[in-house]
Amino acid sequence: MTTAVAATATVAPKGPRPRGLVWTVLRVHRPALLVWCAYVLLMVGWMLWVQHVSGARIRAELDTCRRRPEGACIDVMTFSHSMNEGWIGTFIAYSSYGIAAWAGAALVGRELERGTAQLAWTQSVTPTRWLTAKLAVPAVALTAGTTVLVLVYRWFWSADEVLRGDEWYYTDPFLNRGPAILAYALCALAVGALAGLALRRSLPALAVAFGFVLWFHLYLDDHWSELWPMRTITGTVSGHDLDALPASHFWPLHLMTTGVVLTVAAAATGAAYWLLRRRTR
Repeated sequence: MTTAVAATATVAPKGPRPRGLVWTVLRVHRPALLVWCAYVLLMVGWMLWVQHVSGARIRAELDTCRRRPEGACIDVMTFSHSMNEGWIGTFIAYSSYGIAAWAGAALVGRELERGTAQLAWTQSVTPTRWLTAKLAVPAVALTAGTTVLVLVYRWFWSADEVLRGDEWYYTDPFLNRGPAILAYALCALAVGALAGLALRRSLPALAVAFGFVLWFHLYLDDHWSELWPMRTITGTVSGHDLDALPASHFWPLHLMTTGVVLTVAAAATGAAYWLLRRRTR
């Protein structure tokens, strides 16, 4: 008996451990957090490789081509770099689709479908605190990771004007060089949570959240240029005549786009809390 008690006493103290809703959310959704971290590291590594490895090789080839009578290789090498740049921009710009699908299916929908959320509400956790933790923890991770992506992409896009394939008013660099891309991520999180609460099924919530964010993203891609008065030295610019826009229009248009996306995110968040309170009265 003495030996068993002593053994238990030596095993029991393991030091302080994180507790509470935050720790629960981190533990349950740890695989998703690891995937997000891996995604951010992969994109950063890809940008560094394109700029410092393949980009350096292409710039060396371009220097050689300039000393030749015919520079046919310039087009091929520049096209290869532009393709890499384009794919990087696309992956970053449209990552919100995956966030919306995950939030609707796993973050909220699965919890309600399996009854684990209802079980938590019968304990000391209120529904409001439960939803707040569910949204706050991934929001912090998304903000940190997206900020890193924005800063590295801004450097990557502006580092070499010779090899740059996309102008500032193209969809990907327009979104990825400022807070609009973070606004899309938070909006996708809120829409996914709302879909999960409304449908209480993981797969339908996944489909609805993904579909809405896809539609909203594509719609705003076609209309962001209409959010700010477009006037140049020669007069008013048509909404589709983006070539005539000066680069100084970037931040007004970008911030207006960010505001629209954040408004939708706030509306989805408010609707999620309203729906949760109504169903748990």
